[in-house]
Amino acid sequence: MTSKKARPVQEGDPDPRINLYRPGLAAEVLRGIYTSRHYASGVTYQVIAPVAPSRAEGAPQARLGTEALFGETVTVYDVENDWAWAQAALDDYVGYIPTDALSKTTGTKAPTHHVTVLSSFVFAEPDLKTLPLIALPMNAAVRVVSEKKGYGELATGGWIFLKHLAPVGEAEPDFVKTARLYSGVPYLWGGRSGLGLDCSGLVQTVLLRAGIAAPRDSDMQLAQLGAEINLDAYPHDLKRGDLVFFPSHVGIMDDDLHLLHANAITMNVARQPLAEFVQILESKLSAAITGIRRL
Repeated sequence: MTSKKARPVQEGDPDPRINLYRPGLAAEVLRGIYTSRHYASGVTYQVIAPVAPSRAEGAPQARLGTEALFGETVTVYDVENDWAWAQAALDDYVGYIPTDALSKTTGTKAPTHHVTVLSSFVFAEPDLKTLPLIALPMNAAVRVVSEKKGYGELATGGWIFLKHLAPVGEAEPDFVKTARLYSGVPYLWGGRSGLGLDCSGLVQTVLLRAGIAAPRDSDMQLAQLGAEINLDAYPHDLKRGDLVFFPSHVGIMDDDLHLLHANAITMNVARQPLAEFVQILESKLSAAITGIRRL
């Protein structure tokens, strides 16, 4: 197979962000929905890099669409020039991931824990003075096979501080509290970690920590998350945790007046008065709030 660019999306086509197809090849689940010469079921792989880029094309300079985190799984449909064309199990997002960031899951047992802090080192031994091997981001999934001196031994090798982990299924319901941990983290289009993230990446990440499945992009989040709140709730009837949407942007209300959001104005995750941000959008972009959702 060749890593050809997809043709321009036409009316009636499935959303190419979350449906895997391109000229000559499509996922088997799209048979009868999208016409292709070949259909494939794909092979399941697990992410073994702390943070793996998922790009629009199989090239290092291609636009970052999203990221896959350590322990997550993806289905690979084609490999060429060290890039795997894959779809993420977490949110169905499609992209090209470096093959050295992936490993086949044959015989792999399910993760037992996930990381609950922005970043945690995996050490060579259960000792903070030993060599750190890698650093894993929040929501990375790991399998702990033994415990010693307050550290967990990982099935993939190395030891991680146990207080930085929680058992799979144990959530932090206060997603606003989690969002505050990302204050000051740099803005990165397509990012999903404490190294950098974008507006919808922040929302998806903190909701995942809360045990709430969320789609990847802000327009999908507007369509799928929470209960619709009338736009006249702004400026007096917003609540902590409300998701406020703008054209191609989303933020989380930290209280009834302030917005937490990863934004391209400050180029990081910032807390600012919602009224101030609305005024900036109105004056510079003639844009306004497009939706409010309450979880």
